[in-house]
Amino acid sequence: MQFLARILPYIQLILSAILIAVVLLQQSDSSLGGAFGGGDDAGGIQHTRRGSEKVLFNTTIVTGILFTVAAFIALVIR
Repeated sequence: MQFLARILPYIQLILSAILIAVVLLQQSDSSLGGAFGGGDDAGGIQHTRRGSEKVLFNTTIVTGILFTVAAFIALVIR
């Protein structure tokens, strides 16, 4: 348990850097109008993720879950 308490902050730092990187790498198709409730999508066309975009999306989800689990473990062992 003491080993986990020493190494957990480093794991959280690595996970947070990976999470920031994969979020920033994701492509955003929304314009500034989309932030204010507007948008220029033609009638709500759905976008299907394929290839590397899908891998990046799934990596973001998994990294976010791992970071959350690491944060809860840090709360429990302190």
